[in-house]
Amino acid sequence: MPIGISPLVDFAFKMMLASPGHERVTIHFLNAILGEKAKIASIEIENPYVGPTFEGDKWVVLDILATDERGRKFNIEMQTSIPPGLRQRLAFYDARLYVEQMRQGDQYQELRPAIVICVLDKPLLKSCESLHTDFRLRDEFGRVFTDDLQIHVLELTKLTMTRENLKSATAAERWAYFLLNAENLTVAEIRELFPEPEFAEAAGVLEMIKDNPDQMSDYISRLKYKLDEDWRIESTRAEALREGRQEGRQEGREEGLKEGELKGALRGELIGQIVILQELLEMTEPGREDLSNYDELQLQNLCSQLRLQLRSRQANR
Repeated sequence: MPIGISPLVDFAFKMMLASPGHERVTIHFLNAILGEKAKIASIEIENPYVGPTFEGDKWVVLDILATDERGRKFNIEMQTSIPPGLRQRLAFYDARLYVEQMRQGDQYQELRPAIVICVLDKPLLKSCESLHTDFRLRDEFGRVFTDDLQIHVLELTKLTMTRENLKSATAAERWAYFLLNAENLTVAEIRELFPEPEFAEAAGVLEMIKDNPDQMSDYISRLKYKLDEDWRIESTRAEALREGRQEGRQEGREEGLKEGELKGALRGELIGQIVILQELLEMTEPGREDLSNYDELQLQNLCSQLRLQLRSRQANR
């Protein structure tokens, strides 16, 4: 029987990576993301899951805090949406994790690296196709100023690895596949697909949720919250698209009236629609002035392309 518990739900994610007695799962996950030759040997979870910490439908603490044997600080979190200011928030978390180490009398060289890891099931970096992105303080030539501040982003929607070639995948790719598919796999299938015992242990933690009524209740509550939040975001996006279409038609009519002929009205409406689609897709080129030099066929083709891009983005979300 499939596990039936998704690690993409933040409650299950925290149970899997922050339950006492299962630190080796966390160590394996961190080593997969960091990909270093000097592997983490031990970890201390600073905010383990020890019981319900809900306030209504929200966690008091969503992330996982940990320290390894070298004193490096980690903040791990699962995000199923892209809230406004997410990039700034991750930078803030990393800076805070670094600065809060300082105590009166400490020396700067005593600061240990602060590492934030954010797992996303929605795309954040639109221009990047990589599953895993590693951000550090670098110059324009790629030379690292310091490794003390790191932000790692794992965008699950960019996983290209399939079940058939999973054995040749990197450790980060295997974790991404596990996170996306564990809910629909049996423990036996997980043991077959993933030779590392840590994956079977992670699956066991997920299964234990079903055997604990309180944890199952918390899981269902968080799953409902996730679905409601996804619905709210999609509804907001759909409403914005409807308003954009209306605004595009209005802008088109105004543009057409300026040109003083029916053809101009059609061109103006197409330009208005393109401008709105560009805003939804976070594009700036070509601008309205450039669009005014396009002929009707070029405008229609561009409008169709942008609509396809928007539908593709919505499908991936």
